[in-house]
Amino acid sequence: MGLMKKFRDYFLEEDYEDYEEEYEASQPEEEAPAPKTASKSNVVSLQSVQKSAKVVLVEPRVYAEAQEIADHLKSRRAVIVNLQRIQHEQAKRIVDFLSGTVYAIGGDIQQVGAKIFLCTPENVDVSGSISLDSEDDRPMKRW
Repeated sequence: MGLMKKFRDYFLEEDYEDYEEEYEASQPEEEAPAPKTASKSNVVSLQSVQKSAKVVLVEPRVYAEAQEIADHLKSRRAVIVNLQRIQHEQAKRIVDFLSGTVYAIGGDIQQVGAKIFLCTPENVDVSGSISLDSEDDRPMKRW
């Protein structure tokens, strides 16, 4: 081992001295404490989840108003549509249009009275049913 030490000291002596000096010169730096990250909780504010649900009442006079009703549904608002003051053919077209809209958004459409329909988006559940027994409340021929 003596020979190895001499050989190493002869060739590597300068490197050891430099290394030791550099090592001694540099003082261990104190690590800055890691910033504490705020842990996200799984609790969600009830107010942020439960926005005030809105129900829109609409009584269209022309077929062109069907798009406005569809926009309410796309905005996740339930819509009650009264078709009593519109011609029968236009009323059928509106119901057809709204049926396609609620199907596309995963919602539902139900008749709740004579020429009165409830259109709901997917986030609204409707429970119960209304019977249409009396002469005035019978559904129109097609509905």
